[in-house]
Amino acid sequence: MGSTFWKRSSLISIGIALFLVVMAVLVNLTSLSQYTWLRVLFGVSALNFTLRASIPLVLGALSGILCERSGIINIGIEGMMLAGAFAGFVAKTNTNHWPLMSSLIFSVLIALAVGGLMGLLHAILSIRFRMDQIISGTVIIILAAGTSSYLYDRDAIAQGKFSSVAIPGLSDIPVIGPVLFDNPPLTYLALLLVVVVHVALFYTRWGLRTRAVGEHPRAADTVGINVNRYRYVNTSIGGMLAGLAGGYLVLEAVGQFQEGMTAGRGFISLAAMIFGNWNPFGALGAATLFGYTQALQNELLLAGVTNVPRQFISMLPYIVTIVAVSGFVGRVRPPAAEGKVYETEGGTE
Repeated sequence: MGSTFWKRSSLISIGIALFLVVMAVLVNLTSLSQYTWLRVLFGVSALNFTLRASIPLVLGALSGILCERSGIINIGIEGMMLAGAFAGFVAKTNTNHWPLMSSLIFSVLIALAVGGLMGLLHAILSIRFRMDQIISGTVIIILAAGTSSYLYDRDAIAQGKFSSVAIPGLSDIPVIGPVLFDNPPLTYLALLLVVVVHVALFYTRWGLRTRAVGEHPRAADTVGINVNRYRYVNTSIGGMLAGLAGGYLVLEAVGQFQEGMTAGRGFISLAAMIFGNWNPFGALGAATLFGYTQALQNELLLAGVTNVPRQFISMLPYIVTIVAVSGFVGRVRPPAAEGKVYETEGGTE
């Protein structure tokens, strides 16, 4: 099963990445640059925006993968992401007087911690109290939206955010260098986490046990694996990754908090997870596709496309998400025990 996931997901990821890179190189380094519509579609600015828009989706998708590979449905990624964003913002505004880097790192840690707590809450509701996992995730979203809106101080201002760090040599590569190798730290971290999560899931004992817990918990239990412990841990780690995605929005992308600023990114992350067949590299490819549609929306609006109503252009990322998940994914199979409460033979956790 893992091999099938890997083949399909890698083809999606590599295909999308290669197409965008090849087109960007051709458009920016050849005479194709004279065509305005090609510059809009494949200019360096479009690719830069694609990467920035993809990062929270990648982190959200990784969050979903960790949860669902262990058998817990996580609809609440949107809420965990929003909670992480708000926590990071509060931490930053209260440490503005600190040295900038210390303040930013502390704020990232707070975003991680709050996201992890939201993940733990989801796990407790789903495992300990056996709440329907869809309902539990919805509760997380409502809790995060309501709490952040109620506590948000509109006069608070976060001073400073992460700035780009160019990798010597690599950042000088034409077209590709400025896009991939001249980014702020959380962007590099997110891309690194794709590799780390993939290796951990498919090449470590922890990953084998996680997948066993999500596919056949009874068999895992019979060989001594504590099924619910793995689910608690993975859901909490998944919450941390979603919190990091929210922290990215506040501390690296925007620099400030806005009510409801996740704007459906948690749900698009779920779509990227499904489109990527619950595989980190597949999710990266899908997040790149969805990030590109957001970049395209931005570039079209900046280019002053007036023949199409602005509202229709703004709908583009969500339409592509729906079409991709419903029409082009094909037959995908989630982990067999996803969403099913597990009880040991004795009926205890």
